[in-house]
Amino acid sequence: MRDISVPVLVDVPRQTNTTDLVVRQAAKPSNPALFAVKGASGEWENITATEFRRQVEDLAKGLIASDVQPGDRVAIMARTRYEWSLADFAIWFAGAVSVPVYETSSPAQVAWILSDSGAVGAFVESARHESVVREAVALEGIDSLQHVWQFDGGGLDTLQTAGAGTDEQVLSDRRSTAGLDDVATIIYTSGTTGKPKGCELTHGNFVELSENAAAALPEVAREGGQTIMFLPLAHVFARFISVLCVAAGATVAHTPDVKNLLPDLQSYKPTFILAVPRVFEKVYNNSMLKAEDGGKGKIFHAGADVAIAWSKAEQAGRIPLGLKVKHAVFDRLLYGKIRTAMGGRVQHAVSGGAPLGDRLGHFFHGIGLMVLEGYGLTETTAPITVNTPKRIKIGTVGAPLPGNAVKIADDGEILAKGVCVMKGYFNRPDLTDETFVDGWFRTGDIGELDDDGFLRITGRKKEIIVTASGKNVIPAMLEDTIRANALVSQCVVVGDQRPFISALITLDEEALPGWLERHQLPAETTMGEAAEHPKVLAEIQELVDNANTTVSRAEAIKVFRIVPTDFTETTGHLTPSLKIKRAQVLKDYSGIVESIYSSAKV
Repeated sequence: MRDISVPVLVDVPRQTNTTDLVVRQAAKPSNPALFAVKGASGEWENITATEFRRQVEDLAKGLIASDVQPGDRVAIMARTRYEWSLADFAIWFAGAVSVPVYETSSPAQVAWILSDSGAVGAFVESARHESVVREAVALEGIDSLQHVWQFDGGGLDTLQTAGAGTDEQVLSDRRSTAGLDDVATIIYTSGTTGKPKGCELTHGNFVELSENAAAALPEVAREGGQTIMFLPLAHVFARFISVLCVAAGATVAHTPDVKNLLPDLQSYKPTFILAVPRVFEKVYNNSMLKAEDGGKGKIFHAGADVAIAWSKAEQAGRIPLGLKVKHAVFDRLLYGKIRTAMGGRVQHAVSGGAPLGDRLGHFFHGIGLMVLEGYGLTETTAPITVNTPKRIKIGTVGAPLPGNAVKIADDGEILAKGVCVMKGYFNRPDLTDETFVDGWFRTGDIGELDDDGFLRITGRKKEIIVTASGKNVIPAMLEDTIRANALVSQCVVVGDQRPFISALITLDEEALPGWLERHQLPAETTMGEAAEHPKVLAEIQELVDNANTTVSRAEAIKVFRIVPTDFTETTGHLTPSLKIKRAQVLKDYSGIVESIYSSAKV
């Protein structure tokens, strides 16, 4: 199959905008809880639709009183927390446009976003964030930014007081200013190369996609459903799910620090979660390491094999009796404990940001957590395609959501069209023209559609390596296989215009101590020492050899180096959504790369 288009399930009137989602929920007799926050006692307290609307309108009045005009841009720079969504919807109720900023951004990055967007105000979380914004304003001499409201510094109270005299009719008129075709937000891509580009996402992108996604996923996005948000809301994936939950009447809790995720999962007990593949890898690896450290490694590995086999058999349509029995045994011994650690009520997980892979998909499905893998970009408001509980094919990223279409170009590039696709790049009509061909958005990813219309991602067009002999190599296939091991944190395959393929590998700092103990090595061994230890090198060599069995000899990794420090967002080698900045890695570790090719005799 070369292309597939799925008609909309829900038609949305053109005068609709995101604020109507809140108004609709607040008008329901059931008055569903849209958010949950931790009270002073540490217990979760619900915020109903009517209460959320009241708080949003109070802030919107404050924005209007502060001279924020329709179409003005207002930035939000904070960790994932309730006030983030509160500010987001208040901006929309005031008829303005929100501009997310990653809270980890440097003053130079913030300066670019504020100046390019022409933001007139900014919501920030803390004094630290306000300091970054003030430094950014001074850095570029930005004169458009007139206001900074700090969550932790009473900024919301100040706004609420300022808006006390704003007329209700003025607010109503502002709320109704935008329609589906108007810009709701400008999201700057975190960017693996170059300066971030501002993606103009419309109210239609959010509303039409949310309404149709809710119709396609009624078991997940529903009134009474609960999720806990821990991904950054500045990222389009988390942002879309947050809006989707408002559209569906589901409840969203937040945990700003991933270190608190486990206890928050256990106390809040969500019915579904969303995460990027790296999070699922961590859950799997941590469960395995905990079992091995407790002397139950064999049980874990046997249980994992049964879970994967059960899932594959279930997908094929027939589970043998013996496998059913084994699965039931491991459900008591292992699977139930993993589910309990995640709160005990999670039935579905939505995965995006990068391909998850067959192994993890089947493992989690086999333990009772259906991972609904999807695919999209910032430019597509997150999901173009997604697996649903009724139509799932593990190992793919699903079929297009209603209202979306996918086409495979002659060179294998994935093209997209539909309610998800952005209006264009802010202030960059040249880039917009380059990115669209005959109305189709060029994703830059390589993939294929099967006969049932399910999409499989095989690589990134810009990341395809062409060796000196002309062999095309897709690095993701090798990298994913090697990174599946708990000892490995990151893997970057190298070899463009080189005589052979090599790899830079980093170790997982959290997994290393347990690995050292199990291999009778000193606990005080540093990351740098481990990177050169014969036992570690032998372990990584075995992983590389195993990965090489999945590709041809010309694509196989001939040489690897273990880098003594991990690739992280802090070091500048990962985006906030945990994607590798390949160009930055190759630049910063060019000396190691050159040493591989100057000294290797392969």
